[in-house]
This record gives sequence, structure tokens and C-alpha cells, in this order.
Amino acid sequence: MMEEDKEKAVEVETEEVEKVIQEVDELPKAIVRRVVKDKLSDCSADGDLNVHKDALLAFSESARIFIHYLSATANDICKESRRQTIKAEDVLQALEEIEFPDLVGPLKTSLTEFKRRNSVKKAGASESKEVEKKKKVEQGTPKKKTVEEESPKKRKLEEGTPKKSGGKSKQKKKE
Repeated sequence: MMEEDKEKAVEVETEEVEKVIQEVDELPKAIVRRVVKDKLSDCSADGDLNVHKDALLAFSESARIFIHYLSATANDICKESRRQTIKAEDVLQALEEIEFPDLVGPLKTSLTEFKRRNSVKKAGASESKEVEKKKKVEQGTPKKKTVEEESPKKRKLEEGTPKKSGGKSKQKKKE
């Protein structure tokens, strides 16, 4: 009897672990839904398409498997080149190797566009920083006052107040 309980506990624990692992591997459902609906609305004249929950799950699982397969192939290519970091070229080569050469052209175009947009964003960010610096210079940022520029009262107060010593050695000398 006790042996059966142990087996059931192990089985339940194994199922829970597998469920957690599956949830981690799943693609975000909202993103999958948005991608599928966007693509289907481009292909269809009917604007409002509904996609069944099972179909979304099938799309998500298919995409997950494809990503795993593609990343494993790109990783093999990377290791053959004696590198540890997968580059875009590795992914492009992996697409050809797993017999999806039709995806290489559109992916190259997307990568080029992505790099162009990022370079424009970076250039815009650095230009805005330069504009801010120029504005500060034009407005005249306040500089720190020198000792001579400080008010005479403050200078007298600082000069007239003796510095406090926390050490006992000076107190012993006075006694």
C-alpha cells in the first residue's frame, strides 16, 4: 500500500514538473494571436477573422518547435566555427540547411531594415543630447563661486570658527 502511494506521489510530481517546463517553453499567447490575426487579415478580404483556441495552440506549438530546430541547427553551425555566440549569418545558413531557403531573402531584408532603424534612433538620440548641451551653454549654466566671490560674512564665519577635533590628544595637551 505504501509503495503505491509513493509511486502516485512521484507520478504527480513528475506531471507538475513537466507542466511547469511546458509553460516556460510556450510562446506568449497574445503575441501569437496578434501575429496570426495580422497575417490572416492581410491575406483575407474579410477584415474580422476569428481563430479557434486550438488553432492558436497549434500555431504556437509549431512556432516553438521550429524555433528549437532552427536554433539547434544554428548552434551546430556556430560550434563548427569554434565560436560560442550565434550570429545572424549562422541563422541564415541554418535556414538553408533545414531547407527553408525561401526565408533567407525576407529575413536579410528585415535585418537590414532593423539595423537601419536602430542607427537612425541612435543618431537621433545623440543629436538630441548635443542639442541639450548647446541649450545649457547658451542659457549659461551657473558656475561654482570661488572663495573671493563668496559673501564676506560667510568667509568670516568660516575663518573665525575653530575646527573641532574629536581626538583626546589635544585635550590632554591643554590640561
